[in-house]
Amino acid sequence: MNAYRKTAVMAASLALAWSVPGMAQTDPFVPGDYVEVSSVTIDDGHGLDYAQFLASEWRGRQEFAKKQGWIDGYEVLANVNARNGEPDLILVVRYKSLPDAAEQLKRDDAMRAYNKQTDAQMQAASGDRAKFRHLVGSQLWQELKFK
Repeated sequence: MNAYRKTAVMAASLALAWSVPGMAQTDPFVPGDYVEVSSVTIDDGHGLDYAQFLASEWRGRQEFAKKQGWIDGYEVLANVNARNGEPDLILVVRYKSLPDAAEQLKRDDAMRAYNKQTDAQMQAASGDRAKFRHLVGSQLWQELKFK
C-alpha cells in the first residue's frame, strides 16, 4: 500500500472512531485565568527610563488593580537573548475574568481617580514614553487547566 493510501485509510479510521457514540471523548481541559501579554521594545539608552516607569507608575497601577480584585497578578519578563525583531520585555497581567462594559467604565473611573490624572494627561504621558518605548504586540490568552 502506498503512503498516500495508508494515510487516507488512517484518516478514515480515526474519523469513524471519533464519530461512534461509544467512543465519545471528553475535553480534558477546563477554562482558567485570562493572561494579557504585551510585547515591548525599548530604544537604546532608554532602558532605565522605562524600568523606572514600570517600577513606579505601572507597578502602582497593577497593585491598585490587584487590591481591587480586578487582577490576580502581574510580572515583567526580560528577553535575555533577544533576536532581531523580538521584544525586549514582556508585560504579563493575569485576570480571573474579563469585565463587561459597565464594569469596565467603573474601573476606568476608579483608575483615573487613583492616578489623579485626566485621560488627556495619561495619553500625553503615554505619548512621551512612546518616543522610546514601542508596543509591538498584545495578546489575550486563556489558561487551560487539566480536569
